[in-house]
Amino acid sequence: MENLTTRGRATRLGATALGLVLLLIGTVWGSDDDFPFGPFRMYSTSNPPNAPAPDTRVEGVNSTGTVIDLDQDATGIRRAEIEGQQDRYAADPALLAEVADAYAERHPDAAALVEVRIVIRWHGIQAGRPTGRHTDETVVRWQAPR
Repeated sequence: MENLTTRGRATRLGATALGLVLLLIGTVWGSDDDFPFGPFRMYSTSNPPNAPAPDTRVEGVNSTGTVIDLDQDATGIRRAEIEGQQDRYAADPALLAEVADAYAERHPDAAALVEVRIVIRWHGIQAGRPTGRHTDETVVRWQAPR
């Protein structure tokens, strides 16, 4: 086995130093988008022990009035993508028409969706334990033009 050359050692030390500097900068000023050099906050934070825990879902209502869970299997759109763009949907609910279109593309024989909504189910938490109670809050709603 051969020893590293001086140049090889310097290159490795430089790469290690650069990685550590990026990690430090990302930790202090970074966001989730800078991962792996920024903090991945979803794993480094938690809700207070008596605060309700949110569970976001997307649901639709078809022309017969049936409520349909618009999960990844139904639309091809991951829940994380919806949650990550929730502010955009709130600012422009018409963007939820894309979810209805994705559902229609996967289910061409199904009744058309006339409404799509983002709903947060707030699960009750007391002393860090679930209470079994919940409330639903519709935070964004789109209705198809009539």
